[in-house]
Amino acid sequence: MNKSTIWALLAVAVLAGSGGYLIARRAPASAPAAPSRSTAEDLGTAHRAATGTIGASLQASAKGKVVTVQPGASIQAAVAAALPGDTVQVLPGTYHETVYIDKDDVALVGVVRGGDWPVLDGEGKRNDAVLYSGNGIRVENLKIVNYKGNAIMGQAGNNFVVRHNWIANAGVYGIFPEFAQNGLIEYNTLTGIEDAAIYVGMSDNIHVAHNEVFGNVAGIEIENSRHAIVEHNLAYDNAGGILAFITPGLPIKTTFDVIIRDNFVIANNHKNFGAPGSIVSGVPSGTGIIIMAADDVFIENNVIRDNKNAGIIVADHKSFANITPDPESDPNPDRVSVLRNLFANNGYEPIKEIRALMVAGMTNQGPDLVAVGGGSGNCVADKTALKTLGLGSWASGCPKSSTAGTLTYLLDQPAPPRALNADNRGKLIYSSVCAGCHAYNVRMIGPPTQVIQAMYAGNAQGIADYIANPVKKREDFPAMPPQGHLSPELRLAVAKYMLSVTQARPAVTP
Repeated sequence: MNKSTIWALLAVAVLAGSGGYLIARRAPASAPAAPSRSTAEDLGTAHRAATGTIGASLQASAKGKVVTVQPGASIQAAVAAALPGDTVQVLPGTYHETVYIDKDDVALVGVVRGGDWPVLDGEGKRNDAVLYSGNGIRVENLKIVNYKGNAIMGQAGNNFVVRHNWIANAGVYGIFPEFAQNGLIEYNTLTGIEDAAIYVGMSDNIHVAHNEVFGNVAGIEIENSRHAIVEHNLAYDNAGGILAFITPGLPIKTTFDVIIRDNFVIANNHKNFGAPGSIVSGVPSGTGIIIMAADDVFIENNVIRDNKNAGIIVADHKSFANITPDPESDPNPDRVSVLRNLFANNGYEPIKEIRALMVAGMTNQGPDLVAVGGGSGNCVADKTALKTLGLGSWASGCPKSSTAGTLTYLLDQPAPPRALNADNRGKLIYSSVCAGCHAYNVRMIGPPTQVIQAMYAGNAQGIADYIANPVKKREDFPAMPPQGHLSPELRLAVAKYMLSVTQARPAVTP
């Protein structure tokens, strides 16, 4: 096959994909199609048939009973009565509550009939919709709106599945697995999130696929996480489309083995409405993909277009706003591979820092790919095919030409539950619950741990009491979600650990 034939076929494929994108943009935002089956067994069978080996280690046995929640009844009461292997089936209606799942192998599955969904409505006053700390949790087919904190947050729960949910205006994070291993996030629609719509924090072996994220500050963020694939997603009208970060000051110090492929990353030009001073508030509006300090990242076969600032930015910690260095984190992005992607109409209205790079590079063309700061071993498939800035040390041509041989990083067998004992319980709770908002010396959603240590020096009980019943104290920070579901003993353990932790502590391994 000659070169002209190859490019002709590529053009046809791109036009077909762009057409799909344009149809999606013209149509009003709607919920993803939901399966009509309501039992865990049928849902698991349908998913296995659709995805083959992906997620095979995540399929629940579904040998338990189905507990049905009628409108007006309590979802939490049904969860409390459920046993491992049970499915809590929620019928269409509106439910005003927070659901906490602290046991293993429970499925929370909504039933969608026509256009009628089970709706969790926080009424603008509740913090979280669904919190889970159990292993083998599935959350499916829920519409979640009007919460202040998180729509679905996992706290050290391994082997999770979150899919077919419709989330809007649900607070700081939409879907937020923290300190987890082996999880699947797919076929969700999320909008109106103040930080990241899908935020994978300090986790391993994650698959994020077939989601639609729009109207958020960040669409999809892989942070301090390893072995993750982000594919077949539609990210548009966010401030930043897809991010892979190392955030300094967290217990996990690395991000690596991340594949970002086969996504539509389109017109991410939304105003950044992140909390001032937070790291996410430094994401420049109009950026398709951002890689900050992450290593071994592959960006392949994405459609990246109409992002007014830049198509892709690869940066170190020194070059990014609101970053405090962490001596235990490598600040540079290494071995980033930008393989074949389709770029069009990026960088037509860049921020002043990129305009300065354009002047220095004697070009008036906005960039498809920008590299700022340090890093080594980075490469692009063909430098001459892109509009680039700052790629002086990047190789033209990459050692690996495709990621097609890597189907998933999900495990063949379920990850074992995390052990909770007297020696590690404070560290585990800190890493899985607190660190997502309180980095050691970096402002995230809440004050840095250093600030809390200064405020509560020698008063662990004061922290423990505040954790259960927090009161908003600062206008420049959102309200903290109460963690009253943690026992007094666990609250005190994490408070003591928070007062003792230092930047020099060894990194935590999930």
